[in-house]
Amino acid sequence: MARNTKAKGKIVRRLGVNIYGNSKYDKLLKKKPQGPGKERGGRAKSKISDFGKQQNEKQKIRFAYGMSEKQFYNSFLKAKALPGLTGDNMMIMLERRLDNVIYRLGMATTRSQARQLVSHGHVVFNGRKLNIPSAIVREGDIIEIKKADTSVKMVRENISKSGRPVPAWLSLEADSLKGKVERIPFRTDIDTIANEQVVVEFYSK
Repeated sequence: MARNTKAKGKIVRRLGVNIYGNSKYDKLLKKKPQGPGKERGGRAKSKISDFGKQQNEKQKIRFAYGMSEKQFYNSFLKAKALPGLTGDNMMIMLERRLDNVIYRLGMATTRSQARQLVSHGHVVFNGRKLNIPSAIVREGDIIEIKKADTSVKMVRENISKSGRPVPAWLSLEADSLKGKVERIPFRTDIDTIANEQVVVEFYSK
């Protein structure tokens, strides 16, 4: 994946919404609600075009899930090929990514940390080591942490300090560091960070 090297704080301020879920960005938005550079007396931005608004909605979702443009567009194409609403299909597909599931279970503090856990071999998926963060989970899948002291210690610390509730479509056995996909998520299970229908319109031109 193309690694995003931009400061997350600047991304959050530019987009005007806490796409990463970390409470420190809520505090940042309250402290500095204006876009980056505005506090230095820079000129106010001109009115955003419809294209710019659509692109911003796309970037909110893409940055939140930590995906490259190519990965994100491919997810849109797969969602479009499925029956039902393309926007709903896309959000559900993104939510079913293994790195996102690790994050939702509280095993990682951020999605980027969750990707590292997977790609560095700390995750056991249905009894086998899997190092593909973009793998799509299915109902009944089991996610565990490798029985190594460093892996176990880090994930236990993450779970203990995670203030996020585990979504209804997942379950977690914190003592054994084992998560399970109880069912496929519904669109209503997923927090809204952007208008995915606008993203569909953006790619459908």
